[in-house]
Amino acid sequence: MRHPPRSGLLVVAGAIALIGTALVPVVTAQAAAPACTVEYSVVSQWDSGFQGAVKLTNNAAAVSGWSLAFDFPGGQKVTQGWNAKWSQSGTTVTALNESYNGLLGTGASVSAGFLASWSGGNAVPTTFKLNGTTCNTDVEPTPTPTEPPPGGGAPALHVTGNKLVDAGGTTRRLLGVNRSGGEFMCVQGYGIWDGPVDDAAIKAIADWKADTVRIPLNEECWLGLSNIKPEYAGAHYVDAVKDLVARIEAHGMTPVVELHWTYGQYTGNSAGCSDVHATCQKPMPDMRYTPSFWSSVASTFKDDPAVVFDLFNEPYPDRATSTATQAWQCWRDGGTCPGIGYEVAGMQDLVDSIRNAGARNLILAGGLAYSNDLSQWLTHRPTDPAGNLAAAYHVYNFNTCASESCWNSTLAPVAAQVPLVAGEIGENTCSHSFVDQVMRWFDDRGLSYLGWTWNTWDCSSGPSLISAYDGTPTSYGLGLRDHLRALKG
Repeated sequence: MRHPPRSGLLVVAGAIALIGTALVPVVTAQAAAPACTVEYSVVSQWDSGFQGAVKLTNNAAAVSGWSLAFDFPGGQKVTQGWNAKWSQSGTTVTALNESYNGLLGTGASVSAGFLASWSGGNAVPTTFKLNGTTCNTDVEPTPTPTEPPPGGGAPALHVTGNKLVDAGGTTRRLLGVNRSGGEFMCVQGYGIWDGPVDDAAIKAIADWKADTVRIPLNEECWLGLSNIKPEYAGAHYVDAVKDLVARIEAHGMTPVVELHWTYGQYTGNSAGCSDVHATCQKPMPDMRYTPSFWSSVASTFKDDPAVVFDLFNEPYPDRATSTATQAWQCWRDGGTCPGIGYEVAGMQDLVDSIRNAGARNLILAGGLAYSNDLSQWLTHRPTDPAGNLAAAYHVYNFNTCASESCWNSTLAPVAAQVPLVAGEIGENTCSHSFVDQVMRWFDDRGLSYLGWTWNTWDCSSGPSLISAYDGTPTSYGLGLRDHLRALKG
């Protein structure tokens, strides 16, 4: 879905794009009641350099100024940093507090980041000192990656025929909302989420009797590329997503993590922007960063089967190419696609990235025409060795395929063979007569749908379900809320 305009868009000019690799999990050394603890992570890494981050927690008496020191074991060199005054002498790196973050109370934490060069190897530091005191006492000899929390009360879903079922074999539907913000706030320099995502805000969604929340993401923010403000990028962004996923699951709802905005310059037909960076919806994912994004996301959540992966929000290679055959081939296989100036990552590339990372989570793949066209989805669907792939569909009152006759002819054949999830449904009328029609058609066939969007925008500028984050519905959102409550009793 296109987003309503926002004032004060951050313009990033002349930024150097780093060639990101899969996120390296945070390495945490733990001790029995240490004076201080340090978490060190490699946020992103490329041929000759990397972005690192440290989180320092003071477990002793409060200090009014701090100095964190550690040694690089592999010849790495710090080149710049933020949230601390960084320096290096030989192998020893020192980070001194800034004027605004010098006070570190008991139990308080501070995070800082840096860029550095490396060659040959990028071994992790093992000893950290706060004001001369060694942190992480009784450190394990080999630090181990932290793992995401298990999926609270949310079901682990998998495909059986054309149904989604849980671990007990019970058929499930995904019925809920989208929670927009993670795709645009970070790249525009405003934050990570648009509005609150604390427990009260998530409980308000659950109170609508929703069982699913779709979370749009931005690949440059996740990978921590240099055009994103450091405080909204890399480990900060990833941790925020993990926290939101955990809160959604704690309320028994299914989290759907979805790639919304991506890298790659496109100025052709229906272009959303001319920017090479991930500041709008592009016609297809890019080969430069998107496989790395999904490899990292898959590694992060592979041990939590409740998380669903939605490959790419709204593909529209059909607007760039001259024939439907070319468009569907581009959609599945990627590569050099007519009308698109960057190398495309096809849906098969993304499925492969997820499965090669060891994740067997449910995957959703939307079709052409902003996911509104599934006419050749069955013919061109990617091969999934895990057999856990479903079709995604988006429909608004202004789309081409927005009638029961079109749904009967193009959606019903797909739904007869694979699970079908309408990842976005909505209308721009500040009413709900159209989504009522959509929900009836999908209910009659036991299919899934998610309303766009749980944000407090004016429903006349974009389909906004709520006017307040306590769950107060707009005149449009009232239809979805009352319908979900009626279904669940």
